[in-house]
Amino acid sequence: MSQHSVVLPRDEIVDTMIDLAHLSKSRPIVVAGSGGIELYLALKRRGFVFGVLAAACRVPRGRHSAGLITGDDSYQAIEASIIQVSGFLSPTADVAVSIGSQASGLGTMVRTKLQQLGFRIEAGARCREGFVLAAHRQDFGQNFGQNFFTAANVA
Repeated sequence: MSQHSVVLPRDEIVDTMIDLAHLSKSRPIVVAGSGGIELYLALKRRGFVFGVLAAACRVPRGRHSAGLITGDDSYQAIEASIIQVSGFLSPTADVAVSIGSQASGLGTMVRTKLQQLGFRIEAGARCREGFVLAAHRQDFGQNFGQNFFTAANVA
């Protein structure tokens, strides 16, 4: 007799975020969004010991190699969480955003915001309770500064 393991929808999203953001248990991770505490605890249960809540950190220092955002259903809330997390992330970081809402165009707006912040979209995966979008930022600090100052000098 074989036993089938039942994967709860929340666990499916957490597992998908871990996979798409290429997390390892030794990487520093920052978590944000209205479902951040729940996600933080789920990571701890899975053995991720270097996770922090963005809301609990005083000063973003750009040291975290991955950011996870979950629980926000409106674009404004997701955008605020993305901006909050981006200050904690290193110039070469991964991010995964859980989009639970089925609002028309929400995924496209989130994708655009991530690209504006220097992220390159790498993957997306549909889950039972939403969609997870993953992106990677490569040398954002250096490229952003060079492009900004070059544009300022031309103008």
